[in-house]
Amino acid sequence: MKSAVAAGAVALHRRAIDGVLFADKPVGITSQTAVLRAKQFYAAAKAGHTGTLDPMASGLLPVCFGEATKFSHLLLDADKEYVATIRLGTTTSTGDLEGAVTATAPVDVNQAAVEAVLNGFVGEILQTPPMYSAIKHAGKPLYRYARAGIAVDRAPRCVRIRRLVLDGYSGNEMHISLACSKGTYVRVLAEDIGRALGCGACLSALRRTVIGQFTIDGALPFDALQAMTTNEREAYLKPVDTLVAALPRIDLDAAQTRSIRSGIVVGSVEHAAQGLVRLYGPGERYLGIAMVEPPGRLVPRRLMATSP
Repeated sequence: MKSAVAAGAVALHRRAIDGVLFADKPVGITSQTAVLRAKQFYAAAKAGHTGTLDPMASGLLPVCFGEATKFSHLLLDADKEYVATIRLGTTTSTGDLEGAVTATAPVDVNQAAVEAVLNGFVGEILQTPPMYSAIKHAGKPLYRYARAGIAVDRAPRCVRIRRLVLDGYSGNEMHISLACSKGTYVRVLAEDIGRALGCGACLSALRRTVIGQFTIDGALPFDALQAMTTNEREAYLKPVDTLVAALPRIDLDAAQTRSIRSGIVVGSVEHAAQGLVRLYGPGERYLGIAMVEPPGRLVPRRLMATSP
């Protein structure tokens, strides 16, 4: 009973806060653990992240609070960039060093051979999602089947590797940087590279540096956030519309704002480009996003519950 009261007291101190935190997730914790820590820093009632990083991975993790969670899908769909280290000659059960070693092989390749193989993966490729992933089969994530020793058939998926560069090669490890589409598993890419080289491989380090138009520059490590005062943390939190800054902007008058916020389509909008746009009402108030459809119809998609 006492613990329930204490839990209730903690819950009462949670507050509705809207904004985006660009965090630098450390190695050794899950993305969900990172979100829970961020919620504690800000005493936030609601939070979510925009793209999972495995515990062994570090790097850019935007954490969305409150109303910002409505727009996080725009970053989930965005291209990503990483720097990674691949260990040649070692194959594991998970595709990275967190798994059990399943095979080893001698490594007899040179830099020219490595670069030739990497070039073969640039462009659209097919990837088979790993068993140790959150993709669901029959309502359960694949990793649960994997932990139970059950293999499930997975259909290959088309992803795009926009850039794949060898940054360094020494011994049995190669350092690469890459830009890729959503849904790309760098673990699987490492395995496929090792298979193409004939020696096997696994991912030994991974760091995400870019999501869409946002970079790791300026992202704060959790120890820095912990050392901040409450006011400093508040000042660092970015506004909700940061997530949609790349979309075209449309400003609405008071009557149009009332219509959009009531879920009513607004006609005759003077905006040539069709597609998603960000909306602002009187006083520069961010309203949400809408779709411009012919002939100039503005159809609300996701809107702020209240204007900041």
